[in-house]
Amino acid sequence: MSAHLSRTVLKAPDFWGRLAVRAFARSWGRDVMLYTGGVSFFALLAVFPAIAILIGFYKLGLSIGQVSEQAAALADLLPAAAQGIFEDEISRLANASARTVSAQSAFALLVGAYAAHRGFKALLAGLNLIHDETEPHGFFRFNLLAFFVAIFAFALFTIVSGAVVTVRILAHAASPAGAQSGGGLGPLDTLLPALGLALGLTLLYRYAMSHRSPVAWLPSLVGGLVATLMSVVASWLCAIYVEQIAPLGATYGSVGAVVVLLIWLSWNVNAIFYGGAFATEMEIAARREARLEQTAAGVVSLSERRASRDRSRL
Repeated sequence: MSAHLSRTVLKAPDFWGRLAVRAFARSWGRDVMLYTGGVSFFALLAVFPAIAILIGFYKLGLSIGQVSEQAAALADLLPAAAQGIFEDEISRLANASARTVSAQSAFALLVGAYAAHRGFKALLAGLNLIHDETEPHGFFRFNLLAFFVAIFAFALFTIVSGAVVTVRILAHAASPAGAQSGGGLGPLDTLLPALGLALGLTLLYRYAMSHRSPVAWLPSLVGGLVATLMSVVASWLCAIYVEQIAPLGATYGSVGAVVVLLIWLSWNVNAIFYGGAFATEMEIAARREARLEQTAAGVVSLSERRASRDRSRL
């Protein structure tokens, strides 16, 4: 598949434009929006228990200052209009006793595990629909797949947030003034989450979007990069929308931050589904090109056989 794409399809000047249009129709012209709502709701339900679990883990081996630094890195990944509710919750958990946080983390583990499992089931079901998977997964296989995807996503998120804090600590140790002004290693604060998201989505498209056979690496990688780029752009547009165009505080009052977070989640879920549609359309284009090449080879072979038969008669 990669050979067909690189040799013929990618040479077309308008290939990417046509692919983007078809991917848009695939991800928006179906019932994918129903899955977008389900994933966004369960993600909103799981995000606060996930924070409690992370803070509980951090307090086992980190000081209060390091926990606060780690929590600040987590909050920076969210839109500015929704950071307030996270900063309040993080500050409360960071200053609470380890015993209290451990008890809350144990309860949060149950709630977060349920919400995350349901959310990833909706995500996988939406990707299966986008990828034209007509045969459903088996009940146990589908639930087990959603469980392992959720575990991997949580582990990847923990590693990326830890890497962001490490970068900040190194930048502050190298140059306190530069770290405060955003210099030094500061650009890695945004690069590391993007790289982690691209890696996670590439593996998601590769191994979880199709249960018939794994998606090829090239469409998975391109789909992951496209979804990451759209996620970054969606977060930027969401910040402009809720802070400058349509401030939601006057309409929703105290729950405005929650609405902002839900909008941000839904836009990012749409980006993930669009990346899956992009990868699917790349696969379809590669298969179409392979069939054309086989047809052309068959025509040439038939002509050669006729020519050799005519020569033998002579």
